[in-house]
Amino acid sequence: MYPELFELPLIHVTIKSYGLMMVIGFLLAVVLMRHASRRAGQNPDHITNLALYSLISGVIGARIFYVVHHYDQFAGDFLSVFALWQGGLEFLGGVLMAIVVVFVYMWAHKLPMRRHFDILVIGLMLGLAFGRVGCLLNGCCFGRPTEHTAWGVRFPYGSPPYLMQVKPDPARNRTRPYFELPAEYFGYLGEDGKTWYSVDEGSKYRAYLKPGNLLTDAQKEQVKTQYRAIPIHPTQVYASLNALFLCGVLYVFWRRFGEKYPGCTLGLMFILYGVTRFVLEAIRDDNPFETAWWTIYKGGTVSQNLGIYLFIVGLVIFAISVKAGRARPGR
Repeated sequence: MYPELFELPLIHVTIKSYGLMMVIGFLLAVVLMRHASRRAGQNPDHITNLALYSLISGVIGARIFYVVHHYDQFAGDFLSVFALWQGGLEFLGGVLMAIVVVFVYMWAHKLPMRRHFDILVIGLMLGLAFGRVGCLLNGCCFGRPTEHTAWGVRFPYGSPPYLMQVKPDPARNRTRPYFELPAEYFGYLGEDGKTWYSVDEGSKYRAYLKPGNLLTDAQKEQVKTQYRAIPIHPTQVYASLNALFLCGVLYVFWRRFGEKYPGCTLGLMFILYGVTRFVLEAIRDDNPFETAWWTIYKGGTVSQNLGIYLFIVGLVIFAISVKAGRARPGR
């Protein structure tokens, strides 16, 4: 896990891995979408503008979705809502916000919406592939424990996956931690920022995990041996490979059918991403289960339920686009 890759000399600015991967993914996606836009006979400058607005609105939407989803983490500390460098984005929330902004832009400029959406979703999958690499480096969007896969990964002490493993998680119906960590590892930091106050066994799950820089030499050795993290599914890698695969499938489909059936590529993206996100979410271990009135899959996560809705919406868009394409031969 490398949430911070390196520090720029002289100005002492730290380069965050998640942000860097997002930038790389965005730039490559723009190159791909401009290429596709030219092939479709559209002005590539509009695609660049749409991509930029999508990025900005997507980050805002993803953060809003995460904050609402994990409201307890931000209660009493409103300013932490804006601390994006600490992680915490929900991809589906970003997609929904970006769709609204893109729709408004295309309506204002009288652009052919289905054709542009087809191109945008291809780039979206390419950008997502790099974004998920950032998730791996940042330690978020992690998977369930696995003892049977050779590629299971162990995250370090203090990382989000480690914290999830040493505490119960009522939001996921887990009443006990995956493994017991002694109470001496839990407590509170003094006002001087250096003194650590441990708690008793009965209070440890309501306290904070001891910062790594305050561990004793013995504790540092223990968290590498008897108290090291359990291997988990690298769901970030699965999601990255899935996004690359979907990008390729969508591009090939668009090249073959995009001109005749504009909008079908958008519908196909919703269908495929909805299905694959539902499956991948089943082996993740970070999102709480939901039973709200709007959920179709009671006890599934928000993303699983949104995946179902995306699948349904995708089928509708695909069917409408096929019908519209047949009604307008040669267009």
